[in-house]
Amino acid sequence: MRGLHDTSTAASRPQKSVSLNCTKRPCTSGLGSSSSQASSTTDSGRRGEGSGEASGHAAAAAAAAAAAAAEAASCSIPEEGRQRTLTTLLEKVEGCRDLLPESPGKYLVYNGDLVEYDADHMAQIQRVHAFLMNDCLLVATALPNRRGAYRYDALYPLDGLAVVNVKDNPPMKDMFKLLMFPESRIFQAENAKIKKEWLEVLEETKRNRALSEKRRLEQEALPRSAPTPPESTNPFEEDEEEEEEEEEPSAEEEVVDLSLEWIQELPEDLDVCIAQRDFEGAVDLLDKLNEYLGDKPVSEPVKELRAKVDERVRQLTDVLVFELSPDRSLRGGPRATRRAVSQLIRLGQSTKACELFLKNRAAAVQTAIRQLRIEGATLLYIHKLCHVFFTSLLETAREFETDFAGNNGCYSAFVVWARSSMRMFVDAFSKQVFDSKESLSTAAECVKVAKEHCKQLSEIGLDLTFIIHALLVKDIKGALQSYKDIIIEATKHRNSEEMWRRMNLMTPEALGKLREEMRSCGVGNFDQYTGDDCWVNLSYTVVAFTKQTMAFLEEALKLYFPELHMVLLESLVEIIQHAVQHVDYSLRCEQDPEKKAFIRQNASFLYETVLPVVEKRFEEGVGKPAKQLQDLRNASRLMRVNPESTTSVV
Repeated sequence: MRGLHDTSTAASRPQKSVSLNCTKRPCTSGLGSSSSQASSTTDSGRRGEGSGEASGHAAAAAAAAAAAAAEAASCSIPEEGRQRTLTTLLEKVEGCRDLLPESPGKYLVYNGDLVEYDADHMAQIQRVHAFLMNDCLLVATALPNRRGAYRYDALYPLDGLAVVNVKDNPPMKDMFKLLMFPESRIFQAENAKIKKEWLEVLEETKRNRALSEKRRLEQEALPRSAPTPPESTNPFEEDEEEEEEEEEPSAEEEVVDLSLEWIQELPEDLDVCIAQRDFEGAVDLLDKLNEYLGDKPVSEPVKELRAKVDERVRQLTDVLVFELSPDRSLRGGPRATRRAVSQLIRLGQSTKACELFLKNRAAAVQTAIRQLRIEGATLLYIHKLCHVFFTSLLETAREFETDFAGNNGCYSAFVVWARSSMRMFVDAFSKQVFDSKESLSTAAECVKVAKEHCKQLSEIGLDLTFIIHALLVKDIKGALQSYKDIIIEATKHRNSEEMWRRMNLMTPEALGKLREEMRSCGVGNFDQYTGDDCWVNLSYTVVAFTKQTMAFLEEALKLYFPELHMVLLESLVEIIQHAVQHVDYSLRCEQDPEKKAFIRQNASFLYETVLPVVEKRFEEGVGKPAKQLQDLRNASRLMRVNPESTTSVV
């Protein structure tokens, strides 16, 4: 390994300043003769380790003696010399002069070569040289083709730096980790001894730094002695002074003891907790501090401590926010967010926790819907879609109730989120059901499935049926009107080819099947319209119209909710009017008495059987009678027909 100077005593191992107990002691490696002697002696000792135990002891004794001499020499170096030493060393590092302003109290403690490894894959990244000063750690990379020269890489204040030992896991050994939010870095020393030195000197330097900070705070907390006022002979002034002393607490009573060890180490402990993702531990420390300072006066030292802690709180909040961001893995369901949400709530960030939790769940639901494969029948896809969406919604609602049980103000946000999520579900639902022009029966079955799944939310007291109705009403109206137009066009087509002849079904099986179909439509007296063999005393047009109209009504009732009442009723009236007008026109135009009698028989079936069945079924499905259907039936009933006349009264 290369040292800092092109001399025979250049450090082939990390150079450590003399005992850290000597306050503000610079590293004089490569510059002072005593340090050079120590380095040479130490190297000699290391080279002689294999020559025998006796020679090893002798080398160690020589190294110890040299270190003691170096300590004495270093302690005698004045402040100006230590500053010059630091300046000379850092001149070898490009780009750090502006970052390290000259300060009388700054000095070099330790330095040496290290190898940096990737924290995730443990792959070697680069060789670096680290400079440990009494208040910060400078990391520099070696410049190619320039011996002893370095380029600035990073600078870390010791206040926010944590050191963690990394257990050996061959071939990865002699490593330690530096934690500084929001990053961490792993370095490898040359051997176990140097690693131990790094760990010890880092911890000791941090302790010295904390101790000096503690002393400074104690000095600032000491009450300043006020000038002694001249003695007065006025007795009333003495009484006033006594009253003021009784009213105002003494300065000693206002002093807050911040010298406790756990308070001094609090910023560092918070850094470690954040770096190790121990969110609960970090919040526990903050609660402990808030409890301790709860009734204490706010002095300048307390403000400084609060400023340091607030910075860590912001860092912790940023980490927790990132944990809840949609960029993180969405696996694990709503419970995976509980840890971050609970700690944000403890930090007093319940509104932000609520917002992030709902955004996370919205992204998870959207991802789950997108991952559904569109294959097979539409109804099968809708079953899968409803299961995924409403299960996620139910789990989210239960987790929300658990996490925000004491925050009633957040429930309105959940209702807004549920409505937004329902809109996303309806978009996917309508795209497959209504945009693809599925049949009305398929659309009715799909809507029925969605309603049944929506009712599951009532288990937790959440009813979103009105939302799904409001979001689907436009598409269902369009479907009803579209299917109404199809029925009217089919009726017109059959009417144009109407010959007014009886139906001959040819086989008893076909006749039996027609009886079942009419019975399922609600026509119970169909047998009175059947004749001998396989004949039916009705027109094919009227029978087809009856089956199609009743099928439309049954499917429409599956889609029914109050907002669709008038749309369904108007569609039925329009369909029936086309059939009634055709019968009326045929009666007025037909001249053959036998055909006219057959038309009257079909009209009787239509007015006296079909229309009452439609009216009754509509009332059963909707829950109230339809006056428009009653008026239509009454106005359309065949009142009188003159067989010899070419007109009919309807």
